[in-house]
Amino acid sequence: MSTVFPGIGRRRALQGAAAGFVAFGLLLWWLLPLGEDPPGGTIVFSTGTPRGVYQEYGERLRSELDRDMPDLKVTLLNSAGSQENVRRVATGRADFTIAAADAVETYELQHGSGAGRLRGVARLYDDYVQLVVPRDSDVRNVSDLRHKRVAIGLPNSGVRLIAQRVLRAAGIDPAKDIKPMSDGIDTGPGRLKKGKIDAFFWSGGLPTKGLVELARTFDFKFVPIGGDLVARLHTEGDAARYYRATNMPESAYPSVQQGSTVPTIAVSNVLMTRKDIDPRLTEWVTRTVIKSRDGIGAHVHSAQLVDLRTAIYTDPLMLHEGARRYYRSVKP
Repeated sequence: MSTVFPGIGRRRALQGAAAGFVAFGLLLWWLLPLGEDPPGGTIVFSTGTPRGVYQEYGERLRSELDRDMPDLKVTLLNSAGSQENVRRVATGRADFTIAAADAVETYELQHGSGAGRLRGVARLYDDYVQLVVPRDSDVRNVSDLRHKRVAIGLPNSGVRLIAQRVLRAAGIDPAKDIKPMSDGIDTGPGRLKKGKIDAFFWSGGLPTKGLVELARTFDFKFVPIGGDLVARLHTEGDAARYYRATNMPESAYPSVQQGSTVPTIAVSNVLMTRKDIDPRLTEWVTRTVIKSRDGIGAHVHSAQLVDLRTAIYTDPLMLHEGARRYYRSVKP
């Protein structure tokens, strides 16, 4: 009888210990490839506007990449949003970015320069369309925006793309029936608070920091975007197929929603790159994105929704070969 492992045979104890080491080794391999030096170099990551989810996620992801790949320099570039992000990666001005699926599809349908080189890395989280007005506003639905001063997002933003479609679905010409304003989440909340605009559209993860901050000092409400509008959007076909009717959960902005959900539209976000980006680098980036979900999610709530089981679905983009390698390596 072993004195080191009382009550069990030495052989069984050694087998158990060996199994434990194997399990531990597999865990380390999943987190970080053993026997392989991390890739280095420089990449450019296009994010979004200040106080938006894209920017905050990009900053947190850069910190995680620094830990996993200390010889990789990640440069962040602010952008107007999805449309600019897609164009930057397609044309080589950036190497990685996040963009809404409808913006990606729109760029491809327009045969934008380099569209055929775009590849998916991971499906991340959903954007929710958030139409914001003062609490005492007489705006009750989208059609009430007629003749109002409405911020529809920055040029080349995903917000503008979806805001214009929603307005048209409600029978409003964005160029004639409202006074369109080019504000994003960086300036829209402040201008609404000062009475310089009557409403603004935002499309982003929940909750968005800019709206959380606004709720602390200003009384506002969300205008519902009903399922009937989504049905009308779908008649446009093409990129509009990525919109789905949903409800913004009451937990998104508790002090604003006061226990009520808000009917709205959601669209998925995709982390993307180009076909020519090194597969080994992309595999490491993919691993870091999945591994860092909880760490980033502690600060960016939307990131908690990143899921290995759904990350592979990067429609309308084909998976990058490096991302494919990662997903194959962790497939049960």
